[in-house]
Amino acid sequence: MIRFTLHQLRVFSAAAELLNYTKAAEKLHLTQPAVSMQIRQLESNVDLPLFEQTGRQLYLTDAGRELYGYAQRILEVITEAEEVLEGMKGVHRGHLRVSVASTANYFVARLLADFSKRYPGVSISLDVTNRQSLLRQLAHNETDIVIMGEPPTDADLHSEAFLENPLVAIAAADHPLAGRKSIALEELAQHRFVQRESASGTRAAIERFFEEHGLAVKPGLEMRSNEAIKQAIEAGLGVGIVSQHTLELELETGRLVILDVDGLPIIRHWYMVQRQGKRDTPVMRSFHDHVLEQAERQVRLPKKT
Repeated sequence: MIRFTLHQLRVFSAAAELLNYTKAAEKLHLTQPAVSMQIRQLESNVDLPLFEQTGRQLYLTDAGRELYGYAQRILEVITEAEEVLEGMKGVHRGHLRVSVASTANYFVARLLADFSKRYPGVSISLDVTNRQSLLRQLAHNETDIVIMGEPPTDADLHSEAFLENPLVAIAAADHPLAGRKSIALEELAQHRFVQRESASGTRAAIERFFEEHGLAVKPGLEMRSNEAIKQAIEAGLGVGIVSQHTLELELETGRLVILDVDGLPIIRHWYMVQRQGKRDTPVMRSFHDHVLEQAERQVRLPKKT
């Protein structure tokens, strides 16, 4: 009879997902030797190699791919059982896993702080990451609630828009466009743009908006974070379009200004997203209601999708 532990399956699943023992160790808060030891013990228990290495690249063997599928299903069932049992304790206890797009973290941190004050017995895990990672976490049932921009329509997800996300044009305070009124979109398009990486949902929305007006964004700098974009624009390296939710400090200090551009802002929305069919716990429902309550004070809520 083959024997393995849940800990071994969790370690194996992380290593199989990332195909890197060091990254798996970082994700699980273990040492790299500890991950290697668990994999060796698991391979000894199943009496089959689960990984093979070619040069510096790690690959799953046929046995590894088979076990990875079963491990995913087993860990999902275990997670669901944990959530149900935590839910039976009521809202005053339990755990909540929230993952958010990096842009949304500017306001989600305040939402979580208010929620924690209301429910001090609930522990919270927060992961701030990019769109691709959020979708992967949803697919693998690694999070309870995701807050992100518009999710893909072809994925098995339930989404609910709860807050407007205006995308505004910004520039340094001494930029030639700063302070002008009714700037034509065509004129804005002539300036170099500082923008997010190609996989960013915000960048896709901006490029789609310009295409709809028969224009294209002038190539400029590409950055992997909103903070880097704002710093580059402040330094005079171009203009950009970012979520207004990211600008509170820069606008207060006068380091950046919002440009008055015809046709802007681009109005998008923030969504709460869950895996379709995921079982709600009292903690998850309470957080959902808390988010809607806080958002309703700022804007009229759009309909569910």
